[in-house]
Amino acid sequence: MTTAATTAVPSEILRLSTAFLSEALSQPELRHRLFSAFRRNLPQPSPLLRPLSLASETLENAISTANPSVRSSSLHLAEKLLLSQPGSSFSSFLLSLIYSLCGRPLDAALRLVDVFSSDPSLARSEIAPAIFEDLFLVHLIPVLEWFNDQRSKIMADAGPVHFASHVNDDSSCDVSVVLPCTKVLSKMSGDQAGKLKELESNYERVIDANCAVFSRYFREVLESGDGGKTVNPPPVVVEKRGRVDALEEEEEEEETAEDRTAESEEMGFHHGRYNPIWAEADRSVEYYSIGGSSSSSSNPPSYPQRVSATSLATVATLRSQKRPPPAIRSTPFPPPPPTSTSDSEASSSSSDRDGSAAGASSESEAEDEERNRSMALFEPRKDHPQQQRQSIPEEPSCTPGQLMAESENPPGGGKHTLPKDFVCPITSNLFDDPVTLETGQTYERRAIQEWLDRGNSTCPITRQKLQSTQLPKTNYVLKRLIASWQEQNPGALLDKSQSYSPEISLIAKPMMHSISPNSVISQASLDGTVGELRRNINKLCMSEILEESEMAVLQIKQFWQEASLQINIVNMLSRPPVINGFVEVLFNSVDTRVLRATVLLLCELGSREKSVVHTLTQVDSDVDGIVALLKKGLLEAVVLIYLLRPSAISLIEMDIIDSLLAVIKKSPDELMSMCLKPRTASVLLLRQILGGCQENMAAAMTSKVVSAGIIDSIIGSLEAEWSEERVAAVAVLSKCMKEDGKCRNMIADKAELAPVLESFIGAADAERFEIIRFLSELVRLNRRTFNEQVLHIIKDEGAFSTMHTFLNYLQTALQDQCPVVAGLLLQLDLLAEPRKMSIYREEAIDTLISCLKNTDFPAAQMAAAETIMSLQGRFSVSGKPLTRAFLLKRAGLEKRYRTVMRMEHLGNSNVEFEESRREEEKAADDWERKVAYALVSHEFGLLFEALAEGLKSRYADLCSACFVSATWLSHMLSILPDTGIRGAARVCLLKRFLQIFKSAKDVEDKALSMLALNSFIQDAEGLRDLAPSMKDVLKGLRELKKHSPFAFEMLKVLSEGSESSADLWNHKDLVQVDCSHNGEVLSIVCYKDIIFSGHSDGTIKVWTGRGSILHQVQEVREHTKAVTSLVVSQTGEELYSGSLDKTTKVWSIGDDALHCAQVHDMRDQVHNLVVANSIACFIPQGAGVKVHSWNGGSKLLNPNKYIKCLSLVQGKLYCGCHDSSIQEIDLASGTLNSIQSGSRKLLSKGHPIHALQLHSGLIYSASSSLDGAAVKMWSASNYELVGTLPSTADVRAIAVSSDLVYLGCKGGVVEVWCKERHQRVDTLQSGTNAKIHCMALNGDEEFLVIGTSDGRIQAWGLS
Repeated sequence: MTTAATTAVPSEILRLSTAFLSEALSQPELRHRLFSAFRRNLPQPSPLLRPLSLASETLENAISTANPSVRSSSLHLAEKLLLSQPGSSFSSFLLSLIYSLCGRPLDAALRLVDVFSSDPSLARSEIAPAIFEDLFLVHLIPVLEWFNDQRSKIMADAGPVHFASHVNDDSSCDVSVVLPCTKVLSKMSGDQAGKLKELESNYERVIDANCAVFSRYFREVLESGDGGKTVNPPPVVVEKRGRVDALEEEEEEEETAEDRTAESEEMGFHHGRYNPIWAEADRSVEYYSIGGSSSSSSNPPSYPQRVSATSLATVATLRSQKRPPPAIRSTPFPPPPPTSTSDSEASSSSSDRDGSAAGASSESEAEDEERNRSMALFEPRKDHPQQQRQSIPEEPSCTPGQLMAESENPPGGGKHTLPKDFVCPITSNLFDDPVTLETGQTYERRAIQEWLDRGNSTCPITRQKLQSTQLPKTNYVLKRLIASWQEQNPGALLDKSQSYSPEISLIAKPMMHSISPNSVISQASLDGTVGELRRNINKLCMSEILEESEMAVLQIKQFWQEASLQINIVNMLSRPPVINGFVEVLFNSVDTRVLRATVLLLCELGSREKSVVHTLTQVDSDVDGIVALLKKGLLEAVVLIYLLRPSAISLIEMDIIDSLLAVIKKSPDELMSMCLKPRTASVLLLRQILGGCQENMAAAMTSKVVSAGIIDSIIGSLEAEWSEERVAAVAVLSKCMKEDGKCRNMIADKAELAPVLESFIGAADAERFEIIRFLSELVRLNRRTFNEQVLHIIKDEGAFSTMHTFLNYLQTALQDQCPVVAGLLLQLDLLAEPRKMSIYREEAIDTLISCLKNTDFPAAQMAAAETIMSLQGRFSVSGKPLTRAFLLKRAGLEKRYRTVMRMEHLGNSNVEFEESRREEEKAADDWERKVAYALVSHEFGLLFEALAEGLKSRYADLCSACFVSATWLSHMLSILPDTGIRGAARVCLLKRFLQIFKSAKDVEDKALSMLALNSFIQDAEGLRDLAPSMKDVLKGLRELKKHSPFAFEMLKVLSEGSESSADLWNHKDLVQVDCSHNGEVLSIVCYKDIIFSGHSDGTIKVWTGRGSILHQVQEVREHTKAVTSLVVSQTGEELYSGSLDKTTKVWSIGDDALHCAQVHDMRDQVHNLVVANSIACFIPQGAGVKVHSWNGGSKLLNPNKYIKCLSLVQGKLYCGCHDSSIQEIDLASGTLNSIQSGSRKLLSKGHPIHALQLHSGLIYSASSSLDGAAVKMWSASNYELVGTLPSTADVRAIAVSSDLVYLGCKGGVVEVWCKERHQRVDTLQSGTNAKIHCMALNGDEEFLVIGTSDGRIQAWGLS
């Protein structure tokens, strides 16, 4: 072994690596190509493929984002993911890019060097060939020399090959000859060919081994730094026939890196490869132009390239100045003849000469041919499709050998005449760095770059406008041909003044000759078919008769279908004139067969050649015409529209949604077999339309899809072979489920999810989220048992672990997508035992919390809050969460819940629902407990802190979702075992719930906050924290008591803890108004914030409760005598006033004032009035009760009793009489029932019933207190006495609230009694000794108003 002379410098390595990585980071196409090369090189299947792909996608997100924090977190996540995986060349390359972005050039260089250590062959040939040439190759000159010597030895052993030509006698001229592979191999023995193959394999292994050794050396150099210790290069390893030898070169140390680089370039070594004899001698080329462009691939071969002995001689000359020259080995072949006009001539002359020299016979020629066939197996060849089309020869064919020999060698020309294809048309010089433009013309890079820098944007020869002014890569195929020609003609010099006309010569790829004995017959038949095809193409393009063009289309279609892919007719049919001919037929023919055939051909061509699509889209009217044909019923045209790749906006403007639905509805058997199924194209276009239009338009279109009845067909696309079709079906079905949830059950029942999960593995990020969203929508079924069945299918289906795949995606998903992914992952995890630790659960809940806290992304916050709320597990038919409705039911407000349930039962038989209801409720309760336990137990209630922050958001929707979620989880704390988490929740949420409970105007919000507070009052600590706000809580509970029995139960719990019942109530004296100038206040009534009062002088006053209480807004006096009664109608639109002037007036209640609408003559004084619909009942001057119809009729009821007070409820009239009796009269039937019997007093004064009130099924009556109770309570259903209020006062008026009973007494006192305990809790003083005639509570029971005999009105506020 020998030590390389040049010592590497860290700064140079850093410079090269930084330049390469900067280029990779700045060019997405280059970066993606490198990623693809790494992926291809991984073993299949490989467990590393998924994490490496995730890391590369995360890196791409970091490169594309403009947010520094997002970039930093993405890079950190990708680095963490890569370091957790086993090392590979791909991971090292990704880490180098990451470190380069992070500003760590040394780490980036170290990781890039590791790529050469992990996979030297891939690194030097496809990933970083420039770094290999600049950094590694200078150290490997001994390997290149040694292997070239070995090749020369093997070639020398083959013996001389004689050609009848004038050979130069000067043996110092070493010229290598390029011959077709089969011709040279025919002169070798099998052993010699095997040696060459073994030499090639050895060469690759040695280069790779040295790459790995020197990569470790470069790593040591980088780690040592510029100021560190000197690291000596390792010895160069050379392998010879399986053994390791050393090359002793004493003066190798003295050579510089520049010398070695120059030598390697002159020798023709590229990327550490050399040319074996079978390199590319017989490789055919399809087309060549003036610039030497080729349609064949420009990828470098994966085998060593040939190096001529002349190159080695040049190297030897360079080295002779420093050391004794090595022996020059000449090639075993003499130079070729000076002129050659054709390959056939060359072959014949060569054959003649060989025959005369060696006495070869026809038998030897047969042996040579057989050997040629055998040796041809060693030639590298590309993998072609099983049935590959071939070009149609339009001109006489020629071999590549002929191309180089005669392309620019006219008869009589010298052998060194330069082919014009090797010369730049701008500089007229031999190409050094040829680049081929999109027009097919090839130019020298520097020359065309200068042309573009001058402001030109067209091709210099064709004058076609260039789509991109960024130059492509070097045309390596042409460059290798030039190098091969130079090896054959080492003495050739280009005349600088020589110029070439820009003529374009197309040389067709030769037909593949058959080795069958019938090849001549087959070729003749094929030529006839091709001729017929050309005639039909001419008719299509040239004929002005429509029928001829139509027949030509049909025959071309038949030829296309029967050609068995033996002939490549794509190039012939893809030309713009032919395409335009097809379009003319398409737009003028009315024959369905012709139209379908034309569409078929255009689709087949468009799927193979982009130029066809370009031709069709150049004219907008062509696209419009194709759309018109689709709308007229040519359904196959949908495939052509898809191939044209219109934008979403264009598709929406086309208005083809109905046509797409018609195609999807059609059976596939009714449509032609094409390159793409029409249904597939329709589903893809439908997805593009629904995803590209506005929300309201998308909803309308989705409704069309659902109503068209094609959901089954779209579900079938979930099993399509093409992944893109499956993803498109997923997107369409997701929108259908959102728009009309009734199809969700059908999709869940019929969809095969395994293909969908398989599509997730290789899909792009946007498509992955479509799949996640589809699966999340799918598990929003209105039956819990079905949901869990679908979750099990998602978890268990697919070739890969679904949960692990989703977890990997969660780590790289976009911020606003993470909550949806986390929600689905959490549901899958909770199918197992929720009490066990799980990395999936921890990661999912952590993601939900972090998104909920991230105020920089309100969309992510909203998605997280909605996801948490939906985890409760109950959904409507439309897929909307029922969390709020169920919480309201638990809070005692069942109205909304019943409304939702009525909607749910539509379409279901009650019997079926009842049978499954219990099972579903049990499954839903079990699921709710599992989810709630997992959420609240995570990090000891960390989620409550995030929800508390969400409640403070300025976004109403986010606040609402967080409020419902916090209420649900707080309520579940009272059901789950207490593990101390309740205290954490109380610290985070109690104050916020109190604030909502006190300030909320909406009854539902107040009820939800009450439900949450109920969880906290179960602890002593919770009661202690509630103590400062206890009065506000009790007030709110009293307000809710009339809506919710839950509030009543909670109120009882809090009341039991109080020391005194009086502490629970507080009445504040608001205001007192003196109206004595209007006489006594005989009646008073409240409606909303308005108070109406009737006075003894016939005045009616209107007061407002807004702002300052009892602010008078109107006074009317249209009654001539006292107004004894005021009644507000049930609608609140009318006020009835009864007076002693024998009239009842109907007043219209407006925003501004009262207006008298009607006056009814009652024909008797009205002492007390009650109103119901079309009748009025009043107490007249005499006995009984009069029932007056608004139509004018009246009748007298109960004429034997003198009535003191009345109350009318639900068609039943209750009468309090002067003789202390209480009677009930059914107005419908006239039936009279006695509730309390009266007592007739002969010698003493009677004790009348002064007031009657009905409330909550009880009759409250106020009379004398002689029997110890002034107020008695009767059951309105069975007339039994159920209780008394032991007041000793003379009660004249009663007002009943949900909790209290107010007694207006003689002497201006108002007693306040507890309705449930029958205890007096407060006494209110009016400040006067007058009687209290009337009392009223407003609708919200917030204040009490009384009217007295001395003309005063007073109000108290209840708190």
